[in-house]
Amino acid sequence: MPVRVLVESSAPSQVSGANSGHTSFQACTLLGIGQAFSGTQNVSSLQKDEAWRVNVRIQGCDLEHGYLCGTMEALNVPMADTPVVTFWEGEIVDTKNYTFFTGKWEATPEDDIRHWTKFQSFSPLMGQVEVDGGKSLDLSNYPYIFMRWKEQYFVNVGTDCGLTIAGFYYVCFSCSDGSISGFYYDPNSSPFQKLELKSTNDGRSGFSFPSYELQ
Repeated sequence: MPVRVLVESSAPSQVSGANSGHTSFQACTLLGIGQAFSGTQNVSSLQKDEAWRVNVRIQGCDLEHGYLCGTMEALNVPMADTPVVTFWEGEIVDTKNYTFFTGKWEATPEDDIRHWTKFQSFSPLMGQVEVDGGKSLDLSNYPYIFMRWKEQYFVNVGTDCGLTIAGFYYVCFSCSDGSISGFYYDPNSSPFQKLELKSTNDGRSGFSFPSYELQ
């Protein structure tokens, strides 16, 4: 949720575009409902160097359909009197429901490749992704899970809070230690704003809704 630069278009009400394929991802305990993460988002620009503290909580997860959702809480935001909380929905790149090519949100395949290649763990996959978006890859036992997180709305502040949720995050999750790294994409914001999170492993930090299991 970077600082708003230009007038944003309204965000879609939900993540769309999944097909009826079945993911073969094994359950990852560090990506379960209620799991909490804490870290920072770098929102630096040419004018200043700045980072915000960020808390994330997983609220729902449906691996079969490549879907998860949660809340993101940004603290010490300069223009806000209170922590800013957003609700986001995510697409899990399982190559069945979703591929590495976004196909929406103003992201071209070239934008996708530029952002995915920021993750070292993506390197072994790049050749096949360039061919078909990764459709032929089997990621079921890969030690990293790639996702896109799209903030849908502000939970506790209005749209006049000075921040934008017009873009989305390219996300890489480590199944070994629960760490998350991500890069924010929005043509109207500073490029490659980095998100770095660690699992708190307590499921209690940050703002939360009641957790639920998606059917």
